[in-house]
Amino acid sequence: MHLLSVGNPKTLKGMKQGYNTYIMHLAPGSLSGHNTCPKATAGCLSACLNTAGRGGMFKRGESTNTIQQARIRKTQLFYNDRDQFMALLVKDILLAIKQSKAKGLVPVFRLNGTSDISWEKYPVKMGNVYYSNIFEAFGYLQFYDYSKVLGRKVSGISNYSLTFSAADGNDLDVLLARKAGYNIAVVFGIKKTEPMPAEYMGLPVFNGDESDLRFLDPKQVVVGLYAKGKAKKDTSGFVKYPTIMLKAA
Repeated sequence: MHLLSVGNPKTLKGMKQGYNTYIMHLAPGSLSGHNTCPKATAGCLSACLNTAGRGGMFKRGESTNTIQQARIRKTQLFYNDRDQFMALLVKDILLAIKQSKAKGLVPVFRLNGTSDISWEKYPVKMGNVYYSNIFEAFGYLQFYDYSKVLGRKVSGISNYSLTFSAADGNDLDVLLARKAGYNIAVVFGIKKTEPMPAEYMGLPVFNGDESDLRFLDPKQVVVGLYAKGKAKKDTSGFVKYPTIMLKAA
């Protein structure tokens, strides 16, 4: 079983900048019987990229496919046999380093492709050495994620970059995250042919769809994302409109 994958159209853009992004896709929400998204909202669950691309291709009359089943198996392994899961993750990261080196690329890792797990909480063993988390075990590699969870203990982890995600109903958390210095990811209800707004929430907007490399973004910006897939039809408030501004506290 492999936990990490490459080939996401957006992450492929990063190759032009010399990076090879590996993403882990687990089953979002409670699809696996375990909640991997503790701060999930109705809007983000509805618009989740879990069903984007091949993950959303179902045979007539069916509501699952091999990709969804694999994500559920990986998620259940994480909760039922943590040691084996972390050992597989280490194995996949070592393979990613080897593959990327052969291509002349720098491997980078996004462990929450379709989840929001606080990876800093989980120890990992490499050989006979125990590390407090995967970031410490691979301190020379870059990790990054989006998150809706405030208060994660990551300020001292130099190789892990977090971008806070705005959603429907988490406006207060967005304001607190902004005060804490996080960049804020916002999905805008505009066409891809339209430019991103120059400003939102009093912050400059950076086009986050030019690549997925969030750790390279300028600081103190809104990371603007175009609505994709089901998000194009969102009415929950998950998708924001440039003319409707959140007021800073």
